Amino acid sequence: MIADAGKAAAVLFVAVIVQVSILSNVDILHGRPKLILVTVVAVALLRGAVFGAVAGFGAGFLADTGTFGMLGFTSLLLTLAGYWAGRYGETTGRDRAHAPVLSVAVVAALYQFSALILHFMLGQPAPAREVLLIGLAPTVLLNVLLTFPVYALVQRLLPPHGWAERAREVRLLG
Repeated sequence: MIADAGKAAAVLFVAVIVQVSILSNVDILHGRPKLILVTVVAVALLRGAVFGAVAGFGAGFLADTGTFGMLGFTSLLLTLAGYWAGRYGETTGRDRAHAPVLSVAVVAALYQFSALILHFMLGQPAPAREVLLIGLAPTVLLNVLLTFPVYALVQRLLPPHGWAERAREVRLLG
């Protein structure tokens, strides 16, 4: 477990550095790739809800301090994203081929919508037209495309534990 935490921390640290230094200025067809979000979702799918929430908080806090942004804004959103992606991985089975793509697509859309609502609630400019109508589809598509290499790398670093891990998974009855 400690080795997994170290590996996850290292891959998230690299993701934050790449996001803050390189990808923060990338704008493709009004969409913005969010490497940190995709990495948090991949870690959460492979290690569960609590691990994903902690990973999301740590990566978000590091991103907030790296960009001198509002402290806690990204942390809150990534904590929620990590928790819900981890719950999805625990309840539906993380061995399904569509789980990473579906998780990233849904979480990326919810992330954009939640960030817009949070900006509005904090009294900051919240351009709903730009975020939801113009930038939502390209952002989700870019993040889904990032899913394939990122999930493969994270899965290689954090391989499934086997039957002991599956025994703790939630099984739905009925």
